[in-house]
Amino acid sequence: MQMEPVADLLQSDFALISDLIRQHAAKAPRRRALVEGEQSLDYGALDILLDRVAAALQRDGLLVGDAIAICAGMSIAYAAVFLGALRAGIVVAPLAPGATAGSLIEMASDAQARMLFIDAGYPAPEAFAGTGVAVRITLDGSASGRAFDDWLAAPGQMPRAVQLEANSPFNIIYSSGTTGQPKGIVQSHGMRWAHVRRGKSYRYGAATVTVLSTPLYSNTTLVVFFPTLAFGGTVLLMHKFNALAYLQLAQRMRASHTMLVPVQYQRIMACDDFDSFDLSGFEVKFSTSAPFAAALKADVVKRWPGDLVEFYGLTEGGGTCILEAHRHPAKLHTVGKPAAGHDIRLIDEQGQELAPGEPGEVVGHSPGMMLGYHRQPGKTREAEWFDPSGKRFIRTGDIGCFDEDGFLVLLDRKKDLIISGGFNIYPSDLEAVLQRHADVREAAVVGVPSAQWGETPVAFVVGRPGCGVAADDLLQWVNQRVGKTQRLSALQLLAELPRSAIGKVLKRELRDRYLTRS
Repeated sequence: MQMEPVADLLQSDFALISDLIRQHAAKAPRRRALVEGEQSLDYGALDILLDRVAAALQRDGLLVGDAIAICAGMSIAYAAVFLGALRAGIVVAPLAPGATAGSLIEMASDAQARMLFIDAGYPAPEAFAGTGVAVRITLDGSASGRAFDDWLAAPGQMPRAVQLEANSPFNIIYSSGTTGQPKGIVQSHGMRWAHVRRGKSYRYGAATVTVLSTPLYSNTTLVVFFPTLAFGGTVLLMHKFNALAYLQLAQRMRASHTMLVPVQYQRIMACDDFDSFDLSGFEVKFSTSAPFAAALKADVVKRWPGDLVEFYGLTEGGGTCILEAHRHPAKLHTVGKPAAGHDIRLIDEQGQELAPGEPGEVVGHSPGMMLGYHRQPGKTREAEWFDPSGKRFIRTGDIGCFDEDGFLVLLDRKKDLIISGGFNIYPSDLEAVLQRHADVREAAVVGVPSAQWGETPVAFVVGRPGCGVAADDLLQWVNQRVGKTQRLSALQLLAELPRSAIGKVLKRELRDRYLTRS
């Protein structure tokens, strides 16, 4: 018996997500694809909208491999632009609206974006002056550019077919959106297809209803967003996360899947009436992007129906570890075992592979790996490690070790990355801002635990002799110059920074001092 076309595509070594959407539209045009509040779009209408977006981009002269940037809030229009661009072979650079104007300019310029899609709630077009982006489209029809509905190609207009390969660029995700030089992680169609291929293991299908409350510019969201649509499910888009609103939506819509960062799980589980909600529709809940406390995992497994799956990996790709928390209650302090087909190893400071049981930097190889950092070959080389056979791995910057059962235990983060509310904060970016103040001689930023965000940045500053700057004034000065997700929660003035014998700032000591005094 001949299998249905969609089933054939999902079993292919490589296929395009937009082609799957077209086939779902042909098979079940009235099935809901996207839901945003009271609005919804079925697969038939979504497929037509993708054609109109793709045709409009081609009409305006964009070619396969050209880029667009999107800097807007969660919406059906945002999703349609992203997917429609992919149908035309256009590379999408989703930008974080909370970044500073300077960082947004850098990212849009680095991506070489030909067009910019925005909405009224986010940066005004003046923020992108000098980026070379000549065309601005407003997804909500606001006055900052040409209205989306007016820009779209006419109904029924079809885009030209394009040829894409597994190594064709899919999107550019920026890893730094503060004040340092952004690094654009170029992910391929093949990398995204690898995420889709594992979807069968997590029971994605036509009946899937996925709740997403993290933004579409985040890879955390996209690793669930695309597989849901590829398998013909429904995506519920939440504009802004609120624990109670999330529970109400999940109950009303009989949600089956979700992706949440640990701080969101923490807030949901802390709701007084959590146990009164009917969450029996859940099949799989995912988490990634930040450390997930073992006690919190245990609480989710105990009280929230459905499986709990934690992913450990990088936006850059490489190896992924997976912890099926519901199956391994004694391993909740780990991030699980390497995924099928993923090669995770540990190396020392000299780049030599370590023996089993020894701690070292985590490196990984998998079918889903970034092509590289956009226009930064030097940074790409720094992120790579090759074994003696020439096999390519991505370095994580994390220090870990494998236990006797092959589960990975993370010990520390080599790069001092701070993850606050699921967002990456780079201390060096904040330190660079502090160094611009005339009264600052030295500065160090560390992450400390936060009940609200998981982690939050705190700065330690050594002032110039006789400066007399006040800590509160300096804190306010810095927070006015960084993105809202990067703002410092506290700042302390010190006579000197603690250092090792070789002059390295001892950030762990700063963190411990702060926690002890707090």
